[in-house]
Amino acid sequence: MTAHWVRNHSHWGAFFAKVEDDRVVGVRPFERDPDPSALIEAIPASVHSPTRISAPMVRQGWRGAGTGAGRGRERFVPVSWDRALDLVAKEITRVRASHGNTAIMGGSQGWGSAGIFHAARGQLHRFLGACGGFVDQTSNYSFGTALTFLPHVIGSAQAVTGPLTSWSSIVCHCRLLVMFGGANPKNTQVAKGGCAAHSTAESLRALAAAGVEVVNISPVRDDGPESVRPSWIPIRPNTDTAMMLALVYTLVTEGLHNLNFLSRHCAGFEKVLPYLTGDSDGVPKDADWAAAITGVPSATIRGLARRMVTSRTMVTATWSLQRADHGEQPYWALILLAAALGQIGLPGAGFGFGYGGDRRSTAAVPRANHGGATEPGQAGDPGGTYCRLPASSRRAL
Repeated sequence: MTAHWVRNHSHWGAFFAKVEDDRVVGVRPFERDPDPSALIEAIPASVHSPTRISAPMVRQGWRGAGTGAGRGRERFVPVSWDRALDLVAKEITRVRASHGNTAIMGGSQGWGSAGIFHAARGQLHRFLGACGGFVDQTSNYSFGTALTFLPHVIGSAQAVTGPLTSWSSIVCHCRLLVMFGGANPKNTQVAKGGCAAHSTAESLRALAAAGVEVVNISPVRDDGPESVRPSWIPIRPNTDTAMMLALVYTLVTEGLHNLNFLSRHCAGFEKVLPYLTGDSDGVPKDADWAAAITGVPSATIRGLARRMVTSRTMVTATWSLQRADHGEQPYWALILLAAALGQIGLPGAGFGFGYGGDRRSTAAVPRANHGGATEPGQAGDPGGTYCRLPASSRRAL
């Protein structure tokens, strides 16, 4: 049979699949992708892998009487699609009749297929919604803490969901980009639902060409994009908040903080100030205090604070920083730092979260990072019921 090329899509980008005798035997990138991911090269092998599940699988007890009495103890066995659909329909009917729709959890992260229509989560919710409703999760696994608390601090979750201040605005206006957790380019190879063009590498090259200074504050040197020649400040994991507080302390005690911005555009600085200075607990949050916690020399912390206030500065943090107990603290501290600098709202400055996340976060349109957007809407749930993820799930990396 003559081979032919078929346009397709994946979480790693758009591509052409070479099909021969009903098998994918090769791939080539989408012609308009400036920086295609090498991950698409694995698609032929993954499609036809002997470990791929090729039929519906159920616990062995469901294949017979369909009672599931040995659930959790029996091995999985294949069944036909007709049998699988009958089993699922029967169980949904039983649970609805016995316990109501609030006993049905519509939980799927939806990374199984690329695209909007084929996303498993959307299809599942549409189906269960048509059945009368379901219990859904609140927030998400990627930046769940931020989604919950940011609206209480800055009015919306836009600083993590996007649109963020665009790379082009940072290139044109920013002089110092300080990244807590860096922005590892490998993360931008993927996007839930896929992407047609990987543009982050091009943006980073423009950043370097414009002479923007980049500081990578992370335990891992490689979190800083090599193309921008970042300076690296290694920090002890989970101590970012201490360093941010020490940066603000330096600004305040040296009279470098923007009092006009704090008084006109912020509320509550007078409450956090006694904690920073140590008046409330006897512990000044100075660079010496932070150095013992973070492993970052106190002179480095003070020097960075002074550079930040004399430059057009953007401060960012990765999603990973809030995937922990008290995960709101580094984000809250970073907002405090940006407010003390007083550059929120200026082109190419301010703050944003997730520039090192998947490709969606770094493809934002030019727009101020503090205004206007609402939280993304939840999928339809006629029952109106949501459940919170367990802490172990919220911390999942």
